[in-house]
Amino acid sequence: MVRKSLPSEQILTMLEEAPPWIGKLCAGLTPGQLRTRPEQNKWSATEVLAHLRSCSDVWGQCIMTMLSEDAPTFRAVDPRTWTKKTDYPGLEFRPSFQAFTRQRAELLEVLKPLPPEAWARTATVTGAGKPLERTVLFYAQWLARHERTHFKQFKYIAQTVQQ
Repeated sequence: MVRKSLPSEQILTMLEEAPPWIGKLCAGLTPGQLRTRPEQNKWSATEVLAHLRSCSDVWGQCIMTMLSEDAPTFRAVDPRTWTKKTDYPGLEFRPSFQAFTRQRAELLEVLKPLPPEAWARTATVTGAGKPLERTVLFYAQWLARHERTHFKQFKYIAQTVQQ
């Protein structure tokens, strides 16, 4: 099923709301609770945040490359693979969350003033089957929608580890 593209204003709102929403969901948790997995094969809040930071790194870099180069070609990077190259899973939640929030503010600073034609800038993405053409709008929307899928996860973690 192909999802309808969101308007850039809605994407910006979603991206802006993510850090405060995550912060609110995790505010009452102790450092130990933030590292506690709610179930054996589920991620802790710290691990979910590490994943979101990696997604933001990877897809944010795609956006920046498209904005700084004309029609670039780059290889797809799986955020889960990228996480393994970082220290994000081992970091304490609160400093990692502060870094995520700063990174988001920097991305929004770039995206907010973009004219409509900049949202349509493209790149050719290789390494995941046949080459795909992607836009700034595609990656910003992917990031925003993907984060929303993890909000329920943070809520579940918070409810479970506080019991």
